[in-house]
Amino acid sequence: MNVVLTKEELEQILDQAVEDVTERTAGVRLHQGKQLPGDDLCTVQITFDKGIHTGITLRADTRLLYRMACNSFHEESVSSDDLEEFSKEYFNVLCGKIAGAMFRATQVPVHFGTPVFCHGGYEPEEREIQFVLTYTNECDGGAQLIYHAPCSEEGGAVSGKT
Repeated sequence: MNVVLTKEELEQILDQAVEDVTERTAGVRLHQGKQLPGDDLCTVQITFDKGIHTGITLRADTRLLYRMACNSFHEESVSSDDLEEFSKEYFNVLCGKIAGAMFRATQVPVHFGTPVFCHGGYEPEEREIQFVLTYTNECDGGAQLIYHAPCSEEGGAVSGKT
């Protein structure tokens, strides 16, 4: 079976995963909005390398990730290493939820690699942006979830080709 997800279906899967995982793991409610991350940001990126050949990048204000990490660890402050560890684990859980939802929708198993974290912005090489979901948390800033596809692929749909 070769099922294709439309851009709208994929956006809905990603949006539901972001809102659910963020609230459950970090006690922070994000909703789609227009507040872009500022200059003090962190980036976490992951590549899907089986089932679909795409990637997802999260750019978020450092203070937002910091608050999420503090909530998750039940601490008043966290170190830079804790922030990185939380961000990678949070993103791993998020991508697992996305992979599960994609499998349920397409019956195509999806595999992803290890998250990559960096302070500042990061653009994966040989990838082009298919769409961006922008999130707001009034207290702590903004975040963007960016869906990438290899430069050689067409359109914004996801197919179940391996």
